[in-house]
Amino acid sequence: MFDAKRLLDQFMGGQGGPGQGGQGGSGDFLRGAGGGALAGGLAAILLGTKTGRKLGGEALKLGGMAAVGALAYKAYRDWQAGKQPAPAGSQQPAQQAPVPMLPAPSGTPFNPSTANEQQALARHLLRAMIAAAKADGHVDAQEQARIFAEMDKLPLAADDKAFVMDELRAKLDIDAVASAASTPEEAAEIYAASLLAIDVDNAAERGYLSMLAARLKLDDALVAHLQQNVAQASAQPT
Repeated sequence: MFDAKRLLDQFMGGQGGPGQGGQGGSGDFLRGAGGGALAGGLAAILLGTKTGRKLGGEALKLGGMAAVGALAYKAYRDWQAGKQPAPAGSQQPAQQAPVPMLPAPSGTPFNPSTANEQQALARHLLRAMIAAAKADGHVDAQEQARIFAEMDKLPLAADDKAFVMDELRAKLDIDAVASAASTPEEAAEIYAASLLAIDVDNAAERGYLSMLAARLKLDDALVAHLQQNVAQASAQPT
């Protein structure tokens, strides 16, 4: 049976701990390839030669869907409070400790309390990440064949492989990704997951993210907070 939450942990090196939806450490095989890094394992295969993003610090400790939820929750909370995101390109002072990343409260759209809601959200986040990986057009038929061959080397369940294959073969549909968001909070999570799965280094990727933010109806300031939080989480030492 397809377990979207487990697969998302495998994308992101989820720790599989109590309260994280883990199943005995579902992300174990990723840890040897970078300690929960998106540049290792399944995410690396999908991103091809790209470096991907690496989760560090508090985000790495959370892993999986909990990390995406925490990143989006902090951005959403700061945006609602009227805080201004740091200017693009600015860096946090070395002497300043990173802000602790708190898990999103249970029972909120960032952290659903029921198993069915968790599975639905994980599925939406996975689709967003795979779509982002395809945004620059490098996943053609030949690349798909390479990915499928590499996937056979990973400890993935048959249903998990089938889901990834179907999503890779599907035509890139930004409207389908955006329409999955049933709340503004889920829209923020979908955008955060997309940021984690992409290195913005060409016009196609920048255009994709810009269109996605518009389709998700995200405020520009919220987008800036999401970008800042993902960048900081990716830069923190592990």
